[in-house]
Amino acid sequence: MADLFAPGRIGPATLPNRVVMASMTTRAADAEGFVTEDGMAYYQARARGGVGLITVEMAAPEKAGRHRFHELGLYDDRFLPGLTRLVAMIHEEGSAASIQLGHGGGHTRKDICGETPIAPSAVPHPVLEITMETIVPEAMTKERIEQTVRAYVEAADRARRAGFDCVEIHASHGYLISQFHTPAENIRTDDYGGSLENRARFGLDITRRIKAEVPGIGVIYRLTVEDYFPDGLPFADGFQIAVWAAEAGADALHISAGHYRSLPSAARMIPPMWMGEAPFLDFARQIKRAVKIPVIAVGNLGDPALARQAVASGEVDFIALGRPLLADPDWVNKAKAGKAVRRCLACNSCIDGMRGGGRLHCLVNPTVGRELLFANGRPPAQPPSGERIAVIGGGPAGLSYAALVAGDNAVTLFERDAHLGGSFRLAGLAPKFQEVETRAGSFLSYINALEKDCRDKGVILHTGVDVTRDPALLDGFDRVVVATGAAYRYGLGLAIPALLRAGAGKWPGLSRLMARPGLRDWFYHRARYGTGHATSDQLASRPGQTVEVIGDARRAGKAIPALQSAFAAALLGDPAALEQREQAMPNLPARSPRKED
Repeated sequence: MADLFAPGRIGPATLPNRVVMASMTTRAADAEGFVTEDGMAYYQARARGGVGLITVEMAAPEKAGRHRFHELGLYDDRFLPGLTRLVAMIHEEGSAASIQLGHGGGHTRKDICGETPIAPSAVPHPVLEITMETIVPEAMTKERIEQTVRAYVEAADRARRAGFDCVEIHASHGYLISQFHTPAENIRTDDYGGSLENRARFGLDITRRIKAEVPGIGVIYRLTVEDYFPDGLPFADGFQIAVWAAEAGADALHISAGHYRSLPSAARMIPPMWMGEAPFLDFARQIKRAVKIPVIAVGNLGDPALARQAVASGEVDFIALGRPLLADPDWVNKAKAGKAVRRCLACNSCIDGMRGGGRLHCLVNPTVGRELLFANGRPPAQPPSGERIAVIGGGPAGLSYAALVAGDNAVTLFERDAHLGGSFRLAGLAPKFQEVETRAGSFLSYINALEKDCRDKGVILHTGVDVTRDPALLDGFDRVVVATGAAYRYGLGLAIPALLRAGAGKWPGLSRLMARPGLRDWFYHRARYGTGHATSDQLASRPGQTVEVIGDARRAGKAIPALQSAFAAALLGDPAALEQREQAMPNLPARSPRKED
């Protein structure tokens, strides 16, 4: 048993604590796969935030395995200078460094990797990379299998030469090794198909060879132990492969679940909010009891109390966080100090947007992928400093703004309702948020953590106070920030909240109707209007007092632009600063070329 913040070991690597950053594709690499300054800044923020082991995103051991545009490269020595610089930076910030060796297998396309995709069997694969296309990969011969095993070993050695402390073998989520494991995708009749032992052979051979031929580097085996679909890998088989991987020499097991073919959707492999907290933790617990090497748990473990308990109980040895470290790169330092962390909603807008071609981003933390912009500022605009600031509205935008500026300013927040949270208190009652089924607890945890953060930073919170009825409350403030949200047109302002509170968002017929994209867009945009400018006109700013409008109050819409404006106003001094920034993002193809192009 150990504390989450106590040092730990994975093979030869010593980690300052038991928190592992899970691999997440960023698209921050350039088109060839080289490390960029944006990528460096992204990883630096998480290392500086106290993470014990930074797992750099999936990098293919050979070119045929590249599964996304702007994927980080590792299959050639020419990538070594950038990777070496990246590792040195991670070490300078106090974290250990790992890199995930992942091969797309049949889950890529020729227009992405430049070669014919390979897989254990010539089984059709639906591939979503900006567009959805179904491809039939080439079944690997035994000679091709040996070539790929060799590529993994060479990639691991390349990682060692770059200075990485560990490599993570990606045997999860429907990529190449997982394809060998999964009966629906492996219909071979030779030594690599049929029995579980044969299907596990490819990944275990890679593990043994790396351990034998690349001494001095830790080897983590990341494994999907439950595919969640008929003819997929069941947990009993996943459990056995985990035991075999430990026997093959893996220094740690990283236990995940889910596959691109999972039911009801592929989202299960990156568990959305409807799956609740820690949906994979019991898998890790069971495997921990059967092996003698460290076990890493992953999946909706962003509650510091839950993460700490899982390690303190001895049920697992390490906790892996992916999306929670997008939401708050300082998660470790804050949790260790007992401070509130910005909670991940598990809305999966980060992953869904990335699969659609965008940079990795986060709904509740717009600095993700823009770390350099926020670090360097945006002259001539400057964030507020040394001011008395009144924030009107205690929804997510108002609370976020107040928490962000509180360190350098005296902040008072006024909320008309009796409770903080604004529209997010209703969002969990709707059928969907972004593209996932909702769970009210996810939104409440986020709101409660924001409120605690504000209180801890000295923000004065007034609820049940409508400043439009008593504008004199704003006397003496240097800046008034209007975050009053959006209002419904057509008299819907009372009807819709009443229906949601009555549970209508979960009624089968009505929930299907309300989940339709066109209707959802109407409810977010055309049926609502921003209240900010009317409110600011009503309050009539005092001489010398700055008034600015943020969030939905500025322009009715979805949560992403609302929170972007709050962060931009607080950290860059301009609520519109991010609207032009999007033009600097990489220009990815609008769609992937087809064979006839």
